[in-house]
Amino acid sequence: MKKLFLALSLSLVMMGAGAQTVYDAMNIAQKDLNGTARFVGMGGAMGALGGDVTTNGTNPAAIGIYRSNDAPITFCYNMNPTESNFDGNRFEHNKCRWSFDNAGFVYAMKIGNQTALRYANFGFNYTRSKSLYRNLTMNGLMGAFDGYYLSQVRTMAQQAQENDAYISTDFDSPEIWNDYEAGWLGVMGVKGGLLDGDLHAVVPDEVDALFQSRERGGVDQYNFNMAFNVNDRFYFGATIGAYDVDYKKYALYDEDYGNGEGYSLENFNRIYGSGFDVKLGFIARPFEDSPLRIGLAVHTPTWYALTYETGAELAADVFLDDNPQTTRLTASTYSDLNGPMVRDFKLETPWVINASLGYTVGSMLALGAEYEYEDYSSMKFKYPEGDEMAWETGESDLCLKATHTLRLGMEMKPVSQFALRAGYNFTSAAFNDDAVKALPVNSINTDTEFSNSKELHTATIGLGYRGKMFYADLAYKYSWQKADFYPFYNEMDNDIVSAMPTKVDNSRSQVLLTLGLRF
Repeated sequence: MKKLFLALSLSLVMMGAGAQTVYDAMNIAQKDLNGTARFVGMGGAMGALGGDVTTNGTNPAAIGIYRSNDAPITFCYNMNPTESNFDGNRFEHNKCRWSFDNAGFVYAMKIGNQTALRYANFGFNYTRSKSLYRNLTMNGLMGAFDGYYLSQVRTMAQQAQENDAYISTDFDSPEIWNDYEAGWLGVMGVKGGLLDGDLHAVVPDEVDALFQSRERGGVDQYNFNMAFNVNDRFYFGATIGAYDVDYKKYALYDEDYGNGEGYSLENFNRIYGSGFDVKLGFIARPFEDSPLRIGLAVHTPTWYALTYETGAELAADVFLDDNPQTTRLTASTYSDLNGPMVRDFKLETPWVINASLGYTVGSMLALGAEYEYEDYSSMKFKYPEGDEMAWETGESDLCLKATHTLRLGMEMKPVSQFALRAGYNFTSAAFNDDAVKALPVNSINTDTEFSNSKELHTATIGLGYRGKMFYADLAYKYSWQKADFYPFYNEMDNDIVSAMPTKVDNSRSQVLLTLGLRF
């Protein structure tokens, strides 16, 4: 926690106005288990087994195992229920949608049996690597600490007081939004009459808070692959990945003090852009007479060039002691700026190490296992010119940690044309227990909410049919993850203080159907 206070103090000398946070970045950086129905049905544990087009995104060498051409297409039906519980106040949301999440092909080029190089294969695969369709609601009393009511307004006051020594623009001026030393949350507090003349918070009674959010969009991934088969024992591969990002979030936060007093703050955020990475992979059969395969893959960071758009609107009814006739006050960045504020930035995700095992028993049984390591504390933010964004990168180190992912999968063929599949994934939590969404004092963010996700579990089952050329696979995936949600936090007497967390259960059910041809 001492490191957090040091970072907070260093923010006073940061150049430029901060926008994006580690919480925004994590929505983009982490990936879902997705792909063909066979890949998902086996829990994605096919990095050493190969034979599926989706494996070019985990171990590129797995495409080298192909001996024929392949062209699959996948359709999905998604159900995204979210349940939140704050002090007994429960809310449930369920977002259902159809999607087209995967398509690809593999061209297998046989070189011959007389040379060490047996096959040179080429592949392409499109996958929806991250899907973000979530709704969340929480409501309840925020409580008090040392006689002070907990409130987002106290966060506004702290930022405004720190701004006041640096800004050269009057808080009431429309130009304040363009002052690079001004934090928008504090400006909202001043313009909304939520702070008194000395920039202190006005919180007349215990806060009854309401929060609602709606997230849409995600990340599309396009993988271009080349892989080689050497003596049917060693396989090498490389994949270049291209990413397309489009993520939107709307959030409403409302504080009610009773007697008709309170305020509401709406936030509109969007992140969009593109990125690329490189993946290298290797598979070996260490024993010539054994079907055991060992795989190893390395993924470079994904280098993103992104744009952050944000805007906020506030409406407040708080009656100050020195002006009891105060009526509704409003503040809108959209009105003063004639549109959203736009900031470009670069994001560099962590390196990924993937190790895998595969074992087959004739053509009746296939077993796969994978382990993946990714250290999110090393995630980096940069300005468009390439200079590091010290605040945001520092927050990665403070709030995030390495994750460990285990994937297990099995395919059994009771008869040659039909297959039964099952899989399981576990990913450890990426957020530290004491992580908070700290904003620089000159941030243009006005959304203070944050959610610290716990470990992620995924269970899958599937079945498949194989004809001479045509095949069809069906899979069902169920994932579940708990999280602690906070609408804001206050800093009081060098302590980080917040209301009790809202307990959130995020789950996702997905049905996948893949139709394909092998020829």
